[in-house]
Amino acid sequence: MAHDIVIRGGTVIDGTGTAPRLADVAIDGDRITEVGNVADDGDRTIDAAGRLVTPGFVDIHTHLDAQIWWDPLGTSSCWHGVTSVVMGNCGVTFAPCKPDDRDYLAEMMESVEDIPAEAIRTGLSWDWETFGEYLDEVGRQDLGLNVGGMVGHCAVRYHAMGERSLDSDATPTDTELDTMRASVAEAMAAGALGFSTSRTLRHTVPDGREVPGTWADDDELIALAAVMGDQGRGVFEAAPRFDGEGTSRPRLESEMRWIREVSRSSGRPLTFNLTHTYENADHTWDALELVKAANADGADVWPQTTSRGIGVLFTISTMTPFDGNPSWQRLKEQPTREARMAVLSDPVARAELVSEADAHLGPDFAKFFVNDDPDVGARYDCDPTRSLARVAADRGVSPAQCFVDLCLETDGRVIVYWPILNQDLDAIADMLADDNVVLGLADAGAHVGQILDASQPTFFLTYWIREQELLPVERAIQRLTGDGARLFGLTDRGELRPGAMADVNVIDWDGLHLPLPEFVHDFPQGAGRFVQRAQGYDATLVNGRVVLDHGEHTGELPGTVLRSGPDTR
Repeated sequence: MAHDIVIRGGTVIDGTGTAPRLADVAIDGDRITEVGNVADDGDRTIDAAGRLVTPGFVDIHTHLDAQIWWDPLGTSSCWHGVTSVVMGNCGVTFAPCKPDDRDYLAEMMESVEDIPAEAIRTGLSWDWETFGEYLDEVGRQDLGLNVGGMVGHCAVRYHAMGERSLDSDATPTDTELDTMRASVAEAMAAGALGFSTSRTLRHTVPDGREVPGTWADDDELIALAAVMGDQGRGVFEAAPRFDGEGTSRPRLESEMRWIREVSRSSGRPLTFNLTHTYENADHTWDALELVKAANADGADVWPQTTSRGIGVLFTISTMTPFDGNPSWQRLKEQPTREARMAVLSDPVARAELVSEADAHLGPDFAKFFVNDDPDVGARYDCDPTRSLARVAADRGVSPAQCFVDLCLETDGRVIVYWPILNQDLDAIADMLADDNVVLGLADAGAHVGQILDASQPTFFLTYWIREQELLPVERAIQRLTGDGARLFGLTDRGELRPGAMADVNVIDWDGLHLPLPEFVHDFPQGAGRFVQRAQGYDATLVNGRVVLDHGEHTGELPGTVLRSGPDTR
């Protein structure tokens, strides 16, 4: 009998870390039914000769909580082989939510994650109060990806404590803590993939106060994590308070104490954000040392990092490195790229912009990197010969003149990349090679007008694996698939094996390519964001149906809501 789909003759990399092998993959309904020499034909056959066949990628750190309502494909993630995403990171979620608190949660999401509040207000149905009701409402939407979510401390605390939840010295009453525990219990029973919290001082509400949960004491964190322990499911995710003045070691030790105790006492895995900076170069290695000690003492802690720098993108369409100057601010007030380019085309206006920028001390342009060639595509390797300072010097002009010239030469499509975290590629390489670290922090759906890291899988494969050969390809694919699925208890995702859900990528390894990001206005109310496509993904299947064919949507929307179950780790 014919199968629904047979992917024939590809090099199968199954997500478990085992060596690649030539094999066919048969799919019936939404599941894989055979991996090997498939004798029967398929109603549809995908020729994978000369291609890699992998599980769909699992992105464990996204903020697509809003975008998925109006963009069922979760772009840009879907263009980079991602078939399953975890939302609700860093404590910011839209449930639980009382009707009167909707504006507050929308504005907090804008303040923390740079997702336009007006797009959130108008783009979501808001037909829920509990987190379980939120998941049910998401499940009623057409989805191109599989989406799961953690319940966020910010919403849980505000729901229980109101405005007092933001006070730095506020401790919940017994009744308030019981209300929070009940919210988490309801969310976990409904299928939340975990609980998340934010403690970093970078995350604030519009009036400048830190988000609810930033100053929660250890007892509160342990009590909320215990709910997951009682149900035997879920991951605790944290954006830790590592930021501050001076050496990070005291803050690191303080944060790692509660991280260790939360994981040990609850018996649940805990993952937290870990990056490297030149200013605190020892922080990363100190953190990994403390993680290993915690895990040896009975904890289950998994730092997560990115495969490249977390960086701001500068373009004439959004913001530039020179916007602190009055003439550049006036340029920014122009509503479109075309209008701004018209200003740059005026010799008088152009001369004023350059002279004003040259007269003021700017940032270190040796740390800003130029991407201006569509054929080369996006490079995030911090090549010093491509720094704005070096390109300007080679042209014999100032950085401001260089930026203006590049805008005119590329019709405003030049991108200048400024990594602010994970700037050192050697440090990134060491973390990517460390089996105690998971790959995450792509932040898809967040900071939409500032960064675009959703393309992380393609950069990881093209730069670190194909170009640098940092890891065997089977380990690299496992990092993008099985590792994340296992951490979050997605037992039927992240592997190619009979019985697993048929989330699959067919990849042209030599043809993988990362184009330049673009700025578009396709959010509700015309709000803008960066997007970035990819080349080399011949097909991406979600639950047994081809959703993307060579990067183009087929019209299929077979995604589903991912819900937690009892732990099988």
